[in-house]
Amino acid sequence: MVRSPFFCFIFFLFLLSCQEKNINAVDTSSIRKEAIDYLNKGMVSFQNKNFNTAFYQFNKAKIASEALKDSANVVYNLIQMAYIQQINGDYYGSKETLTEALPYIKKKDVYSASINNFFGIADKELSLYNDAIFYYQAALKDCTDDSCKQSPLNNIAVVYIQQKKYDKAIQILEPLLQNETLGKDLVKKAGILDNLGFAYFKKGMTEKGILFVNEAFELRKQNNDLYRSIESNLHLAEIYAKTAPEKSNQHAQAAYQLATHFNSVDERLRALSFLISNNSGIKNTQYAQKFIFLNDSIIKIRNNFKNKFAKIKYDSKKEKDENQKLRLEKAENLLSLQEAKYQRLFFMLGMIVLLLSLLYLRKFYQNRNRIGKITAAYDTETRIAKDIHDELANDVFNTITFTQTQPLESANVKENLIQKLDQIYNRVRGISRENNEIDTKVNYAVNLKEMLSTYNSPSTNVIINNIEKINWDLVDDIKKVAVHRVLQELMVNMKKHSEASVVVLKFENNNNKILIEYSDNGKGCEKDKIIKNGLQNMENRILATKGTITFDTEPHKGFKVKITLTK
Repeated sequence: MVRSPFFCFIFFLFLLSCQEKNINAVDTSSIRKEAIDYLNKGMVSFQNKNFNTAFYQFNKAKIASEALKDSANVVYNLIQMAYIQQINGDYYGSKETLTEALPYIKKKDVYSASINNFFGIADKELSLYNDAIFYYQAALKDCTDDSCKQSPLNNIAVVYIQQKKYDKAIQILEPLLQNETLGKDLVKKAGILDNLGFAYFKKGMTEKGILFVNEAFELRKQNNDLYRSIESNLHLAEIYAKTAPEKSNQHAQAAYQLATHFNSVDERLRALSFLISNNSGIKNTQYAQKFIFLNDSIIKIRNNFKNKFAKIKYDSKKEKDENQKLRLEKAENLLSLQEAKYQRLFFMLGMIVLLLSLLYLRKFYQNRNRIGKITAAYDTETRIAKDIHDELANDVFNTITFTQTQPLESANVKENLIQKLDQIYNRVRGISRENNEIDTKVNYAVNLKEMLSTYNSPSTNVIINNIEKINWDLVDDIKKVAVHRVLQELMVNMKKHSEASVVVLKFENNNNKILIEYSDNGKGCEKDKIIKNGLQNMENRILATKGTITFDTEPHKGFKVKITLTK
């Protein structure tokens, strides 16, 4: 059914939408002319009830208005499209169209009120009554004067009647009837009287209800408002259905004829339902057949309208996208030569910068490697000198003193001298081994185990577990060197400071990680003195390979180290 109470409201929006907007465009006269032409054609098609054509024309006007960034006309055309969808029963489609208009609403005004009002109508027709009231109330808040508020209030009252909340409907409609702003607007007054009378009837106040509904009916006849007389006849048909079936039948017949004239299918179906209930026999059968035929037809027609509206939107969007694509391609072609020129220039500059950067990095890393090698050589020399001074020099001096003070002819003295010389020899080998280059190839595990085993002595038992189970071929050479040096330093530290009788080294594979656990039963030390005891170098080596190393010790409770490395 065409909701004519809102047609004047829509027309008022149309007048407002034609106001001039500030549009940031160089030459928009042709687009503006196109937008106005399509809008005017759409209004004519709408008044002639050519809804498909009107929908298409409003949609074209909307697209042109978008190009002009004319928000007012975009919103107006979308509201008209949603209105047409509601006329043809496409309530879900109308809500989608109204939602499309929301981003263009910049403030609360007559446009936002209209959108909320139409949202309410759609939800009312879909029997979403609470949602409908929510939107009608939102429309009410957006209204700036009492005249604008009358339509949303009347619509809220209609929803309350459908929800059987008759007292609430009456509380809204009675003050509206007394409102001075209603004035000489007989159309609105008749609508309020009709709804108020129907609410009285539903509440059980039949006589008062009939009085108001009849008064509204007379006003509409005086005003020759045949279209709205359909609703009056339907209300009277329902009121007289039980008490005066003949009168009910007369009003239902009148409603059916008027609805047929105006092609208002929903109202024809309602009128037929009264005629079916009021009659029996052949007439009843005829009315029932008409009802079934009409109901089936309207479902098909409305489905066709829905599909047509969706296709119009889709085709317009496709055309818009294609036009935009062509414009973009043209702009890209105009810029392509200039872009190519700049690309060549930037490429040359980039190559020069890259070349200079590579040269700088090469020089930087060469210097860093050279400094690293010098530092490593210096550290090695310092360590060798310290070992010679701390260990070898004292042993050599003691041996020289021994030869000067003891008779070398004695077999026992000779044997003692040989042992001292053998110790010096072993120390020299140890110093050499500690500073030799480490073999990280196939024999790495064998050499590592051999190095650890050299610290076995009558007073110290070194136990090595599972070293062969590690697949050392998957470990980086840098990490192998770090492990070798750290374990070597641990063994040296144990030999010098720990006084341990048992040392255990345990190797494990854990997913993609290698776990190495060292423990001894030596004298240990305070935790806060670990770094001071020469273990800082071990930590630095492991951290440099992105591994972790932890120390655990207490006085007289041994020394433990846990090393974790990724392969």
